[in-house]
Amino acid sequence: MLNLLDTSFDHCIKCNVCTTRCPVAEANPDYPGPKQAGPDGERLRIKNPQLYDEALKYCTNCKRCEVACPSGVQVGTVIQRAKAKHGGFHQGPREFILSHTDLVGTLSSTAAPVVNVATGLKPVKTLLDKVLGIDKRQSLPKYSRQTFRAWFDPDRQTKFERKICFFHGCFTNYNDPTVGKHLVAVLNAMNIGVTLLKKEKCCGVPLMANGFFARARNNAQLNLGQFADKLNDNNRVECIIATEPSCAMTLRDEYPEVLQVDNYALRDRILFASAFIARELADGNVPKMKPVNLRVAYHSPCHLIKQGGVIHTMELLNGIPGLEVVMLDQKCCGMSGTYGFKKENYQTSQRIGEAVFDQLTTMDVDYVVTDCESCKMQIEMNTGYKVLHPITVMAQSLA
Repeated sequence: MLNLLDTSFDHCIKCNVCTTRCPVAEANPDYPGPKQAGPDGERLRIKNPQLYDEALKYCTNCKRCEVACPSGVQVGTVIQRAKAKHGGFHQGPREFILSHTDLVGTLSSTAAPVVNVATGLKPVKTLLDKVLGIDKRQSLPKYSRQTFRAWFDPDRQTKFERKICFFHGCFTNYNDPTVGKHLVAVLNAMNIGVTLLKKEKCCGVPLMANGFFARARNNAQLNLGQFADKLNDNNRVECIIATEPSCAMTLRDEYPEVLQVDNYALRDRILFASAFIARELADGNVPKMKPVNLRVAYHSPCHLIKQGGVIHTMELLNGIPGLEVVMLDQKCCGMSGTYGFKKENYQTSQRIGEAVFDQLTTMDVDYVVTDCESCKMQIEMNTGYKVLHPITVMAQSLA
């Protein structure tokens, strides 16, 4: 028997709005679009699993189809679950390396200087291209010798009565701790202390994107168990916050919808960082800030659009003295986590991102600002701009 989530596709009214909003369908003619890949295809797959269409592999799970759908169909989730059910994921060495971020991050951070030099060498990039299919034209992310968790000092947070728990995610911990450090500085300036989970695991985004659903489900269960412990009244932790939109979306929405891991009792206390900070600012908890005197272009990440969180980031940015914000058209950058690193997706990824790159060529700004580390990598690789997280800009304004 089908459950209610399985039948959400039946609400589709065949209006094709999702396809008009799909960046992949626009850039890659081999992808039939979310309506056909999702609701239409699901009806066929129920009748005969052999009617599964291999073109579903082109979906990036950007969720723009779900934002556009007037009937509330979880189109991206339907496609993700169909790929999982019908063997639509290739799980080779490349997929393992790109998705097992805790393992790869731990190993790479230990030897960060060597790894960073090696992965930037042309022969190494060519080898990765030929052997693994990681496109040589992409710049691989660097690793930090000191992880965020190694830098974090819990003893400095004991003086604060109010506390939040920070779900830092893999990129902040292993690749670039900057945003995590700046979040701590901003919250401390607002008289709020920070605590971490005893043992945080990857939220599961790259695992699900590469078909490792069992591992993602294990991580989800471990994380939620620790969330429950942290949010126990005795710990006086108000909520869990994340600075990466994809992490926040996964913790709140993908755990129950894709992984079938129940987070109902905790979901309302898992927040995106900008939403939490914007609420504090509105309540009058404003730290001392000085003018930054910068003009920045703001790029809206797809998964933050899905959560309705762009307005909170704009409230945060608009509260920074001396900051002029130019909002870019809400186009996808095309990176979509590990998607853009794969050789077969490179051209599609670049075509999708052209709408963002072209906007920036006509602008005169000091920086580009975005909440998403994946978007940051794509924009920095394809434009001359340095990209900052909104919380980094706020940290720069602290008096």
